[in-house]
Amino acid sequence: MGQLPEQTEYAEMNALEQRIRESSLPMRSMSDQIMNRIGEREMTRLSTKPKPNVIKRAILVASAAAVLGGTVIGSGFVSPVMAATLKQIPVLGVLYEGTSEDAVKAAIEQGILSEPNLSLTHDGVTLKVADLLYDGTRLSFILEREGVDLPGTASPYISEDATLIGNQDSEYVKSRKVAKEDQEKGYIEMPRILVDGQEVAMGEGTFGDYPQQDNAYIVELAKGLKLPDQFELTIQANVTQVNETFEFKIPVNVANPSIVVKPDQATKSDGPFSYTVKQLDISPVSTRLVLDSKGEMPASVEQTGDYSASMVYYELVDDQGNVLTPRKFDYFNSRPETEYHIDQLYSPVNGTPKSITIKPFTLTVNNKDWSVVGQGKDSFGDKTYLQDLEMTIPVKP
Repeated sequence: MGQLPEQTEYAEMNALEQRIRESSLPMRSMSDQIMNRIGEREMTRLSTKPKPNVIKRAILVASAAAVLGGTVIGSGFVSPVMAATLKQIPVLGVLYEGTSEDAVKAAIEQGILSEPNLSLTHDGVTLKVADLLYDGTRLSFILEREGVDLPGTASPYISEDATLIGNQDSEYVKSRKVAKEDQEKGYIEMPRILVDGQEVAMGEGTFGDYPQQDNAYIVELAKGLKLPDQFELTIQANVTQVNETFEFKIPVNVANPSIVVKPDQATKSDGPFSYTVKQLDISPVSTRLVLDSKGEMPASVEQTGDYSASMVYYELVDDQGNVLTPRKFDYFNSRPETEYHIDQLYSPVNGTPKSITIKPFTLTVNNKDWSVVGQGKDSFGDKTYLQDLEMTIPVKP
């Protein structure tokens, strides 16, 4: 992920602008070490530049794949053009990167993707639940806002009683601790999310401005979700200078949730290092790998002296030889730890594979500045594959 920003940069992040007011959680992706210190929960922020998304509404309304009130009307035939268009829809544009037409169609048929099309207006501000996606492992939705013209949707204010990490007396923090009556009208505060009336406990998630669309707010809950296949989702959102809470109730029903593989005796070792695969989740929208590792990182001849091995990363390859792309790739500017818990999202597999192969590798880093050898615009860095640690996991639907 590159070198961590200086402490002064933290003050510039929307982490402090929005989430810290209640949960002290940064929104931009930092190393897991920093994340876990902040409330032992992780928040990442999408950093994609805004892109036009003018065809979103027309496509779902006009196509046979339209979804209304959370229930699929009919899947029909999804042409290549339609599939490409669907990928531009909020949520899909974020989650369906690199997926196929069949995967898009399957997500619609299985109830993974829906467009609740619910809206409420209070005091001149309208919020609409535009898109909802739940695949058994992730819950994502978009809130669209109308009625105000502001530079962003996410509230930049910090609660006056918030507990912060770092300098609570900085000028930046002071400028964001604004009394509710003095806040500008129209910003969306961090929503409260309930499933069957109970607040959702989460591990990692994203809250904040949706970069592909103006006046839109994205929520994506990823790690640590333990939800049933059928439930009532309640979204409670507050808007600055609007007294009434926006509350939406949406039925969610996934016909075919993710395939969950919990392999037995799934441990590989190489000297002092070993890892154990705990779980592999496969859905039309993503692949998830969960594992624990311990021990010193294996080092090659090139990773001695002034150079050393990074933490171990894990490449996933399906039974057709297709490499699955990781959702994010973290760099650490410090010596690797000796224990890691990995819970990583990858791009989806086309169909149901017979097996998934895990190919561990390390990067070579310079001990002086922890820069990565070979890192560039189109490269994570020079990979050293650890062939003795490769593992193939059978997948049984």
